[in-house]
Amino acid sequence: MAERKQCEFQLIRYVPDPVKNEFVNIGVLLRGAGEEQSMLRFTRDWGRVRCLDPDADTAMLEALEIEVGQRLQSEPANHPKPIMGLLEESLSNGLQISESKAYLAESFLAGLEDLMRRYVDTPPRPRSQRRSGRSGLHATMRTRFEEAGVWTLMRKQIAAANYTKPGDPLRIDCGYRPNGVVRMFQAISLESDADDAKLLAFSALSLVAGVKRVEKADLELTAIVEPIRQAEGDEPSEEWIARYRFGVEIMEEHTIRVMTSSDLPRIAETARRELRV
Repeated sequence: MAERKQCEFQLIRYVPDPVKNEFVNIGVLLRGAGEEQSMLRFTRDWGRVRCLDPDADTAMLEALEIEVGQRLQSEPANHPKPIMGLLEESLSNGLQISESKAYLAESFLAGLEDLMRRYVDTPPRPRSQRRSGRSGLHATMRTRFEEAGVWTLMRKQIAAANYTKPGDPLRIDCGYRPNGVVRMFQAISLESDADDAKLLAFSALSLVAGVKRVEKADLELTAIVEPIRQAEGDEPSEEWIARYRFGVEIMEEHTIRVMTSSDLPRIAETARRELRV
């Protein structure tokens, strides 16, 4: 049996009203004892937060996770401000950090997943209520990139307005730039309608031209969709198939590479090699 790593962890809590002191655990900070390695992860399901606070700014919380995670990766071990100081100065008044507790982990990633299951994530839902749609695709995409060790190295929530026109509301989920080409990835669910596919197709040519102009690089834009045949036993209707094919075809007509969630392990492995992780 491999020797377990001695670690410490703290829980990140969302506290919308300090007077009531009601909170929801939304994340875990895991640190190696005496080591510079640290990892932060927030929940991917904000349902419990919205139950406590319907007006919660979850987009801000997601952006905060990215910002703090990047700082934890980039700050040197001998930086004068300790890691916890970096985290605390980035947290808003609505967040709190629990006391540090010891933890033995098989590996950092396995330990983080175990702590998230114990303290943060809701129990798995029945299959009939499985997570689906764009949020499910995005969560799967992020998990695969995390498993490949590249998620923290990628750009997230890339503003299309940087490349198209001011005011463009589109944001691309994630991307990176290896060897003179920019690769961007967007989760597009074709389960209910093709509006997101049409929006991405409409923006694709402007994005390609903008990346060429701003970054002097070619753009490879990839849409991640669900497989046309869902889990075993699910038989898609003719209407569903027609909608699915329309979404795929309209994106491919506008130079968008369309891949399914089943292709994500291979995509993540390519990212790992290109980013030399």
